[in-house]
Amino acid sequence: MTSVPFTRIAGRWAIVRLAADAGVPEWFARARLPFVSITRTRAETSIVCDEEVVPDGVTAERDWALIELLGPFAFSETGILAAVAQPLADAGIPLFAISTFDTDHLLVASTRIDAACAVLVAAGHEHRIA
Repeated sequence: MTSVPFTRIAGRWAIVRLAADAGVPEWFARARLPFVSITRTRAETSIVCDEEVVPDGVTAERDWALIELLGPFAFSETGILAAVAQPLADAGIPLFAISTFDTDHLLVASTRIDAACAVLVAAGHEHRIA
């Protein structure tokens, strides 16, 4: 099994769904680091950002917590995401995963973040405090 170092990123996150042809909304300009993501497919545009910038009435799943896997990981490495996703699945903790060039990020319901971190540690992964 691959041991993966990870950290929890402070904040509360929203996962937003917009139409595939939607432009970047004006409220997105207020989104701030340490994490923002926009993904566009033929079917939808998804935005992940700090939930406080997402207006009421926008289709969104709110109150998520963010875990960052501490890469970078080479493209030739296999099983990184599976090594953390499987223990969470076994514990019944849903996740929303986003991959970047260097690493992966996992969103879990904020009510489950402590359990998710404990599950990952029990599975042999190292929780580093940011």
